[in-house]
Amino acid sequence: MSGLIQWLNASWLALPGFARSTAFILVVTIILILSVAYLTLWERKLIGWMQLRRGPNRVRLFGIPHTEYIGQPFADVVKLLIKEVVTPARSNRVLFRLAPAITLIPAFAAWAVVPLAPRFAIANVDAGLLYVLSLTSVGVYGVILAGWASNSKYAFLGAMRSAAQIVAYEIAMGFALVGVLMASGSLNLGTIVARQHGSALAWNWFWLFPLLLVYFIAGVAETNRAPFDVAEGESEIVAGFHVEYSGIGFALFFLAEYANMILIAGLTSVFFLGGWLSPFDGYIPAGNALRTTPLLGLVIGDGTHWLVMKIFLLLCVFLWLRATFPRYRYDQIMRLGWKVLIPVTIVWIAVEGALAWFHVGPWRA
Repeated sequence: MSGLIQWLNASWLALPGFARSTAFILVVTIILILSVAYLTLWERKLIGWMQLRRGPNRVRLFGIPHTEYIGQPFADVVKLLIKEVVTPARSNRVLFRLAPAITLIPAFAAWAVVPLAPRFAIANVDAGLLYVLSLTSVGVYGVILAGWASNSKYAFLGAMRSAAQIVAYEIAMGFALVGVLMASGSLNLGTIVARQHGSALAWNWFWLFPLLLVYFIAGVAETNRAPFDVAEGESEIVAGFHVEYSGIGFALFFLAEYANMILIAGLTSVFFLGGWLSPFDGYIPAGNALRTTPLLGLVIGDGTHWLVMKIFLLLCVFLWLRATFPRYRYDQIMRLGWKVLIPVTIVWIAVEGALAWFHVGPWRA
């Protein structure tokens, strides 16, 4: 058995770099797609429990007993795939079909620079923070194109509302990441995680807590999630910028929303919650018996499982917000973005400058 493992390891290392990167990309993409599918199920079940109702409880996984509701995401996918795709007669057909892809692709491409494990990322880019900022800003083009290319006034109104919201909160999000850059001194996401090593109190959330709140709230608004889902206009009783989409086109927008939720949760974990770092760092010495025990040492040590758990908890907060808060009015949303979140980030960046000057916290020599 050990000989087989050694042969497989040698064969893997013998592959060219692009082949290994392609394999990693395929694995991450498949995991993300499955995560998005089951996030839709988890949302319906979790909010159902919060509201004292059952949620999906009928569709078995390929007819296997005792797997009630596990097959619900697959049933939803099949339903959307077999629905007729209707293209408005006077729409711009090229842009109408291109818009869902422009919205979805950045949500997957950003994972290329996210450190998934100690010393591992698909692309270890030194300017990873700029790469993430640029990609997360591209999604607004898909929203605008979807509303404009549909040749529908309702879709265009929804696109303008959503685009104005995204632009406003993108500025607050960018300023929050300036604070992260000041604390870590690097644009590399792996280095940002490594600089938070020590304990849970050494993570960026402790010193940058206002920026954590701003970044997460801006992320909720960027993904058009409740209570910031102003793309859906009550006065028009329509879905917003994607009202003219059906079948696979609507499915791609639906997929993009949940993929962006997972991305925002992942980036929040990396920037503020230590990424793959264990909360036991600094509390359990390296030579402790707990760390030398094979299975227990693997669990309490640094690893991808901690990143996954942090992402899961943040996604539960996304769903909790949807189940709890009523939808904001458009003017309230814009006021919050421009008059509250942006000033908070500017003030805290000044506070960080003072902390750095006096060598406090992450800036101590």
